[in-house]
Amino acid sequence: MAEVQLLGARGSPFVQRVQYALKLKGIEYTFIDENIKNKSELLLKYNPVYKKVPVLVHNGKPLSESLVIIEYIDETWENYPILPQQAYEKALARFWSKFIDDKIWPAIAKAAWTVNKEEREKGNEEVLQALQFLENELKNKFFGGENIGIVDIAASFIAFWLPTLEEAIGLKFLSGGKFPKLQKWSQEFINHPIVKEILPPREGLSAYFKTRYAALSSAK
Repeated sequence: MAEVQLLGARGSPFVQRVQYALKLKGIEYTFIDENIKNKSELLLKYNPVYKKVPVLVHNGKPLSESLVIIEYIDETWENYPILPQQAYEKALARFWSKFIDDKIWPAIAKAAWTVNKEEREKGNEEVLQALQFLENELKNKFFGGENIGIVDIAASFIAFWLPTLEEAIGLKFLSGGKFPKLQKWSQEFINHPIVKEILPPREGLSAYFKTRYAALSSAK
C-alpha cells in the first residue's frame, strides 16, 4: 500500500482542498478516483460515518473531512506551515475556516439552488454579508500572509467556483465590485502554480452549473 492515498472525486472543491495541502507540502500520494454515485467498498470501509470524499489514508489509517485532514497533514509534515504557528493566530484561522463552511457554503447554495424566491433573496443577503466579513479580514496578499494558508484553502471555492457560478447563472457577488480585496485575492489564488495545476476546466464546470440551473428553473 502507498504511504499516502487520497480517495476523491475529480472536480470536488473539498477534495481539491486536500490536494492543495499535499502539493504545497510536496507530499507524494496516490489518487483514487471515486464515483460518488456508486461508492466503492474501500470508501465505505474508510468513511462509514459520512460515506463521502475526501478521505486521506496515511499508512493504512483513514481520516475524513477536508479541514480535519489539512490540519493532520500540517502537523505530520513540518515543511511549509499551512496553519499559523502562534496559538491565537491559529485559533483565528480555525474560526474563519469554520465560518466559511458554516456560513458561506449554505448561503451560496440557498442563493443559487433554492426554488423559493424569498429564500433565494435571503440567501443573496447572507452571501453578501458573509463576504463582507471576509473582505474586512483580508489584510495581505493571502489570508495566510504572503503564502497560501488554511483560510485560503478553505475559501478556495470562492476564488474559482463562485465566479464560475456567477457567470453561468447570472448571480453577482464578487463580480459586483463590492469586494475589491476578495477579487484581487481570488486572482492571486487561482494563478498560483500549484492551484492552477489542480483546478478543473472552467468550461466543464460552467456547463454543469448551467444544466443544473436549467433543470431547477423548469421545476418551478
